[in-house]
Amino acid sequence: MGIHKFFMSMNDLERIIRCPGRFKFEEHNVAAHSWKVSQYAMFFATLEENNGATINWKSLYEKTINHDFAEIFIGDIKTPVKHASPELKQMLSHVEEKMMEKFIMDEIPKEFQPIFFDRMKEGKDETIEGRLLELADKLDQVYEAFAELQRGNTDIEFVNMYETALRKILHIPLETSISYFKEVIMQDIMKEKSVIDVKSITVQLLVE
Repeated sequence: MGIHKFFMSMNDLERIIRCPGRFKFEEHNVAAHSWKVSQYAMFFATLEENNGATINWKSLYEKTINHDFAEIFIGDIKTPVKHASPELKQMLSHVEEKMMEKFIMDEIPKEFQPIFFDRMKEGKDETIEGRLLELADKLDQVYEAFAELQRGNTDIEFVNMYETALRKILHIPLETSISYFKEVIMQDIMKEKSVIDVKSITVQLLVE
């Protein structure tokens, strides 16, 4: 048993399409999503650090790069399904966790298994790194949905995705990052030309 199977699984992440079953002008896969999340998190962690926060950069990168690896087992389940009930969400998390454990036991060399068990666990927690992961993950949903709305995709799923992700971002307890997001990034989003009136949707969310 070597690390070969783990390395080969990276190809599987490239083949898992996000938001499956919907018409999209642009497809996104899980591997690309993980890379983008790490970039968003790196920026906001820098912002937090410049304002006095202490960042565990090793933890941050491990959380962001690996946060959706378990999707090689069950794919990208649509958000409305995943969050249909707390019980279903818990069951899906349990399945992912157990399949991840089995994969580590079967495919990761024994001397590295304790490290991988720690690396592959749920990364969204109450640490600043876990909150940055949550922010970055939701920000990629915002950008994926915005790109579709901007081009005129009238599928209501992308309006819901945009609104849901935006609401969650605005309630993440990262004062410095969320202030910057509201005062700079959201203003830039609203300045973009868009076939669908994203500005009105955004303004309404800001005043809620």
